[in-house]
Amino acid sequence: MGQSVPGIDQVEEWPDGDWHVRRVTGAGADKVYRCPGCDQEIRSGLPHLVSWPAWAGGEDERRHWHTACWRNRVRRGPGRTRY
Repeated sequence: MGQSVPGIDQVEEWPDGDWHVRRVTGAGADKVYRCPGCDQEIRSGLPHLVSWPAWAGGEDERRHWHTACWRNRVRRGPGRTRY
């Protein structure tokens, strides 16, 4: 996995596939989102990341994640979405 540069898309390789990942700074976070990893809010002003599958049309699956939830998503049990 590459180094993180806020606001710049990177492709990360994970066991569940390749993902486009964009780091969002607190200053760039002006809306409230719901993290698919923990089902909690990502409040306005909180640094986080946005990811989507690196396949054609994957941008339609774009989701905002807490950084820790993103790192731990492949360890979640069955029945929970991974994106």
